[in-house]
Amino acid sequence: MNPAQDPAAPPPGAALLVVMGVTGSGKTTVGAALSERLRLPFADADDFHSEASIAKMSDGIPLDDEDRLPWLRAIGAWLAEHAATGGVASCSALKRNYRDILREAAPTVTFVHLHGDMDAVRRRVADRSGHFMPASLVESQYKTLEPLESDEQGIVLDFAKPVDELVDAYLAATDQTTATPGNRDADEAGSAR
Repeated sequence: MNPAQDPAAPPPGAALLVVMGVTGSGKTTVGAALSERLRLPFADADDFHSEASIAKMSDGIPLDDEDRLPWLRAIGAWLAEHAATGGVASCSALKRNYRDILREAAPTVTFVHLHGDMDAVRRRVADRSGHFMPASLVESQYKTLEPLESDEQGIVLDFAKPVDELVDAYLAATDQTTATPGNRDADEAGSAR
């Protein structure tokens, strides 16, 4: 559908994106780069976690759906506030029902799924200093992950590529700088799913 014909679509220049994926996939880095390139505000989902959730993850305990619900609602509220003007948020959004919560708040949101090798993520997380998420939780994130489904607006990118290439791949796959993309997999040269 042409975003210009869809009254629910953001106006040109107002992409509403969630950069999703497991911990260590580069959501914050790529999200910040997309926000800079698109000249849109950026929100890091880590900033929306409660102190109790951060403490739990710091202790190597995965969050459950009850822990995540207020966090997802807060991110959804941020997205809703930016629906008309655009914005980029990072959020793991690992399950379909988590993404549904975000879509309930902001129906025009598009997901940019950073995906790749679990061992690469383990190395990245182990090398991070000062972050609350330990490498011991990487496997649980992959077990929880439900890839984007064909009816979800989004694109899948290989997080092993350099950040600038990932941003360029998103822009190329959408064939414009800000319109809502269809569900595409840029790992296979932008082939539609």
